[in-house]
Amino acid sequence: QAMPANYVHRDQWITLYRDMATKLASLQQADGTWHASLLDPDSYPSKETSGTTFYCYALTWGINQGILDKKTYLPVVERAWKALVGCVQPNGMLGYVQRIAGSPGHVTADDTEVYAVGAFLLAGTEMLKLEESH
Repeated sequence: QAMPANYVHRDQWITLYRDMATKLASLQQADGTWHASLLDPDSYPSKETSGTTFYCYALTWGINQGILDKKTYLPVVERAWKALVGCVQPNGMLGYVQRIAGSPGHVTADDTEVYAVGAFLLAGTEMLKLEESH
């Protein structure tokens, strides 16, 4: 967003971003989340919201910036957002959040961390912008 349009490596960064977005979209689970291990989701079979919030934010941001194709990525971000909203507990707590640690761990509906709540708010902000552009 802040990268100058004439930056010599801009196209390389945008290509890398699009490549990563394509791969991430292909790794989304049927429930709309991404698991703690992207390439071996069975090793951590529970949904995981911290990664999901960041991926939802990043992909929705890309749509809103005109970098990612809306037709391709809108279903991905809509599934992710629906899954995330479904992980908000009745008391407002976002559950299934990975603890801060040196390696992945198993999560439950009762696990939360403030960093994931911040990412949830970022994703929500981008989803709101997306809705406003319809």
